[in-house]
Amino acid sequence: MRKVWLLLSMSLVLLLSGCGYNGFQSGDEQIKSSWSEVLNQYQRRADLVPNLVNTVKGFAAQEKDVLLGVTNARAKVGSMQATPELLANPEAFAKFQSAQGELSGALSRLLVVTENYPQLKSDANFRDLQAQLEGTENRIAVARNRYIKAVQEYNVLVRSFPSNLTAMMFGYQVKPNFAVENEKEIAKPPKVDFAAPALNKPDSAGSAK
Repeated sequence: MRKVWLLLSMSLVLLLSGCGYNGFQSGDEQIKSSWSEVLNQYQRRADLVPNLVNTVKGFAAQEKDVLLGVTNARAKVGSMQATPELLANPEAFAKFQSAQGELSGALSRLLVVTENYPQLKSDANFRDLQAQLEGTENRIAVARNRYIKAVQEYNVLVRSFPSNLTAMMFGYQVKPNFAVENEKEIAKPPKVDFAAPALNKPDSAGSAK
């Protein structure tokens, strides 16, 4: 009887290995690791926002609508709980993605506005914050792409035969993913040329440049 159970156990191990069980475990760990990096970079960006807003406010307090938009977008992001369950809930994941997209858009609008303030653009603190933000956005894009690839590979395993049988047996389901359309442009701030003249500023003769 013991030999029978041993043979059955070995057969089950071979069957699961051949049907992608180990692949699901590896894929799940890769997704978790990639997701953690995405969250780390999003948090890095959120941490930059208060200093950036305060710096811009010191030179362009009249741009209150744009500044408020950034502040509100950051608050919305901060109110969302990025729990592990989020990765299995398409609706919650979509809301998270939307909130992060709103913050990206608000930051882009803020940086566009700064083009009209040469003193702000020449401020060393602002230049440093803008450089940090641009670097962080690039890291976000890289982290998101890694996560997208990890989820795509996992979802293919869920849908493909014979690993789909293992997925049904253990309850593995496809995971929500970031939209891949124009991924390179997502969360990418506009390039700011600090040496360029301010836009729509009157020259000495009173005409617009």
